[in-house]
Amino acid sequence: MKTVKQKIGHITSGSLTDGFVMRIAPDAQLHEIKTGKFVSVVGQKNTFFSLITDLTLQVTNPDILLYPPTPKETLLNEVLKQKGMYATAHLKPMLMLDEEQRPKPVKTIPPHFAQVFEANKDDVALIFGSEDDPSKRYFNIGSPLDMKTPVCLDLERLNERSNGIFGKTGTGKTFLTRLVLAGLIKNDKAVNVIFDMHSEYGLQARKEGKGHSFVKGLKTLFPDKVVIFSLDPQSTRRRGGNPDVEVIIPYHAIRVEDLLSLQQELNLHNTATEAAYLIAAKHKQNWLTVLLSQGENLKEFAESIGAHPESIAALYRKLKKIERLPFFQPQHAGAYKEDNVIDQMMEYIDRGISVILEFGNYTSMFCYLLVANIISRRIHDAFIEKTEKFLGSQKKEDEPKKLMITIEEAHKFLNPQAAKQTIFGTIAREMRKYYVSLLVVDQRPSGIDQEVLSQIGTKIVAQLSDEKDIQAVLTGVNGAQNLRTILASLDSKKQALLMGHALAMPVVIQTREYDEAFYRAMGDTITPQQVDEFVQELF
Repeated sequence: MKTVKQKIGHITSGSLTDGFVMRIAPDAQLHEIKTGKFVSVVGQKNTFFSLITDLTLQVTNPDILLYPPTPKETLLNEVLKQKGMYATAHLKPMLMLDEEQRPKPVKTIPPHFAQVFEANKDDVALIFGSEDDPSKRYFNIGSPLDMKTPVCLDLERLNERSNGIFGKTGTGKTFLTRLVLAGLIKNDKAVNVIFDMHSEYGLQARKEGKGHSFVKGLKTLFPDKVVIFSLDPQSTRRRGGNPDVEVIIPYHAIRVEDLLSLQQELNLHNTATEAAYLIAAKHKQNWLTVLLSQGENLKEFAESIGAHPESIAALYRKLKKIERLPFFQPQHAGAYKEDNVIDQMMEYIDRGISVILEFGNYTSMFCYLLVANIISRRIHDAFIEKTEKFLGSQKKEDEPKKLMITIEEAHKFLNPQAAKQTIFGTIAREMRKYYVSLLVVDQRPSGIDQEVLSQIGTKIVAQLSDEKDIQAVLTGVNGAQNLRTILASLDSKKQALLMGHALAMPVVIQTREYDEAFYRAMGDTITPQQVDEFVQELF
């Protein structure tokens, strides 16, 4: 049964480039018409779906502003409201339906006085799909402003490119990321490797605001589809879980390329990384073990490989901190094959099980960058081999599973210098050539290389206040100036602008609640009260 549409105005002017101007109907509630609102313009043969990007107050005669009516002059107020004072809204058309109700790019305009309606449930389902679709490709992530109907991400299109979740600190990026990952896991649309810097995705996480203090993590919601790898097993156990794998990384797994994104973090000069390449050229995979064993012999060691002694000394000092991290072990290449963490991770990925790598108390940026680089590079190498095997055999059983790697603080990995040299820049530019994509989470998109940003297929953007960040996140987006106004008007919590490859058109949403109803939809039956009681027992 179709819902009745609420008329809110009619079109008075506009253009295909600049958008349409709507005169708001006198009986419409002006306070309910907001930037970001989703509306439909009904033309003679086409329906145009649009976003309100700006609002303006108008008068038919400027004298009205010189002699405004008082609040007591109710009759005069009503007369002026009908004839002399009015408001207009600027609409940016994003999509149109032809006579056969097929979505198409906007290539024409509606006539004068075309009626404008609030979009209804049927419109939203037609444009964004429905979770009732048997293909399981659609996932409810929220609802349009002032509406109760779901807006869905197309998970299959989401998987076709790398994606980004952006917003300043405190706007709910982690919450949005957890929602997207839950959709991918529930609908079996991608296997995920999540570098969980602050242990917020696995078992449980603190909930901001009123109500229950904890919400469920992905391992709690999907115990058979998610495993936890932990660099800090004691931390994982203190939080009520047992890691499926305790991570140990041998020194020989670290390559010079893994240090390139750490140059700024370690304050490493280019000559120091060049010295590392000289060591690796002579000692191969054992280069780091050899370097850290030199101690008092650094000068002689530098001479033996043809490097500058000061560069070797600087490299030695900076990398010495690796010895203080217990999950790094100095085994020589070939001595650690039976218990290789990358091999274990690939076994789970091949079975369609997502991996959360918890860092526990090892939350330094040095640790996060180094571990994420090492593991992602090895996974990417494995997927290149799998893809080449599939291309050779062309057998369905040889086709790799789609993998999405989630990284936080993405600008540290993908700044202009690092993006050209590290594995994450390579993955972002490949556009799933080898079945691997990124989900980047960041509060400073302006720090990400512009070429990488242009490859981000779908963007979920919470509130941003810095002008550079707003400009960066709108890179390559049609109608960026209109969307800039919408971004500036987002609430600081539970609102986001969705745009890009996985959506038919940009839309502002009130994000879906992460609550008991969500847990049930994911197939879980444990209540938040039980989660709270369980956590309190642990502490």
